Amino acid sequence: MNITNLRKCLPIKTILFSQSHRKKAWYPDSEWMKQFEGPVMYPDETTSKFKLPPYNAKKPPVEKKFTTMTINFGPVHPAAHGCLRMITELDGEIVRSVCPHIGLLHRGTEKLTEYKTYYQVLPYFDRLDYVSPICNEHSFVLAAEKLLNIEVPRRGRFIRTLFAEITRLMNHMAVTSFLALDVGAITPLFWLFEEREKMFELIERACGSRMHAGFFRIGGVSQDIPIGLLHDINNLVSKLNDRLDELEDLISNNRIFIARTKNIGVISAEQAVNLGFSGVMLRSCGIKWDLRKTQPYEVYDELEFDVCIGHGGDIYDRYLVRAAEMRQSIRLCAQLLNKMPAGEVKVDDHKISAPNRREMKSSMEALIHHFKLFSQGFQVPPGCAYVATEHPKGEFGVYLVSDGSSRPYRCRIRAPSFIHLAGMTVLSKNYFLADVVAILASLDVVFGDVDR
Repeated sequence: MNITNLRKCLPIKTILFSQSHRKKAWYPDSEWMKQFEGPVMYPDETTSKFKLPPYNAKKPPVEKKFTTMTINFGPVHPAAHGCLRMITELDGEIVRSVCPHIGLLHRGTEKLTEYKTYYQVLPYFDRLDYVSPICNEHSFVLAAEKLLNIEVPRRGRFIRTLFAEITRLMNHMAVTSFLALDVGAITPLFWLFEEREKMFELIERACGSRMHAGFFRIGGVSQDIPIGLLHDINNLVSKLNDRLDELEDLISNNRIFIARTKNIGVISAEQAVNLGFSGVMLRSCGIKWDLRKTQPYEVYDELEFDVCIGHGGDIYDRYLVRAAEMRQSIRLCAQLLNKMPAGEVKVDDHKISAPNRREMKSSMEALIHHFKLFSQGFQVPPGCAYVATEHPKGEFGVYLVSDGSSRPYRCRIRAPSFIHLAGMTVLSKNYFLADVVAILASLDVVFGDVDR
C-alpha cells in the first residue's frame, strides 16, 4: 500500500491535526535561555545575586587538614626498660615530637638520704645505676671525704681506680650489646655478657657481692683485695682486646648495622653543650672533655690514657667512642696493676672507718668504735661540697650539705642519664619510629638514677 492510498484511508481530521502540529513546533530561543545564565538554574532572591567566575579564573588550592597520630612508646615496649613512657607524635612513620614521661621507677633516694647516716646512705647509690654501681659510690665517698677533709691511703686510691675502670668496661660492654640487640644483632650480647660475668666474679671475690658491691667506703675501701686477685684481673684484662677485635669485626663494618646507626640521632656540638650533655654523648660530637683529664681525681693524673672523641655526633660515633674507651680502660688497668703499691686501704681513724674483725675480737675500744659507727654514725663538719666523677655514662655529681650531724642535711644527685634522656626530643625529631629504639639505646640510660 502506497502513501496516497494510506491517506485516503485515514480520517481527514487526523491529517489536519498532524499538519498543524508540525507548523507550531517550538525550539529554545535566546530569550528563553537567559533564565539559565546565572550560577543557579532556578534562582530565588538570594541566589539571584550570585555571580559566575570568569572562564579563565584560577581556582585557589584547597587547604587539606592533616592530623598526626599520638601514641605511647612504652612503658610496655621492651626497649623502654619497663619504666619509661614517651608520648610520641607521628606523621605516618616520621616522629615529629617525643615527650619523655618519667617517674615510674621513683625511688626517692635523695629524700631517703636525709634520714640515714652517711654509712647507711652508701647502699642507696649502688641501686641508682645498677649497670655500673661501683662508679655511683665513687662520687658520694669523694664528696663525704671532702667535707671530712681526710686523705685516702695510696693503695686504697689505686684499688678504687682499678675497680672504677673495670666497672667502666662492664658498662660499655652492656650498652654496646644492648644497642646491637635493638638494631637486630644478638651475637654480641652473648660474647660480651660472658666477659661481664667474669668481671662480676672478680668483684665478688674482692668484696663478697656481685652487683650491689658496697665496696667503696668513706676513707677508702671496705677491705683489702685477696691474694691472687690482681693476677686473675691481669689474665682477664689482657685477653679483652681480642674480644673487642671480634666484636668490631662483626658489627663495625656490617652494612645493616651502619644503615641503622649512621646519620641517625645526630646532634651538633653546640646543641650537646646547651643541653648539658657529658661523657660519651659529648665526646662523640668532637668535644674533648673528660673529667679524668680536666679535673683529675684519685690517681688519674699519674696514668697515661687518651681521650677518645668522634666527629659526627650520631649513634655510630657513640658506639665507636665506647669501643675505643674500652681499649683505654684496658690500658689503664694494666698500668694500675703494674703500679699497685703496698700499704693500708683505708684511713686508720676508727671513728670514720670500721676496725677489722680480728682487732674487734681482742680490743674493747675497737668493738665500741664498731658499735657506735654503725648505730650512730660519725659527725661531719658543717659545710657543702660538690664532687663529680667521669662515670661511664657521663658526669655523675653529688652535692652534699652537712649541718654538723651524722646525717646529710641535703643530698643532690646530678645523674647523667636524666640529662641525656631530656635530649630525646631533639635527637628523635624527623626520624623514623624504628630509629627511636636505636637512639634510646645509644643514650645509655638507666632509670634508677633518672627517677632518683
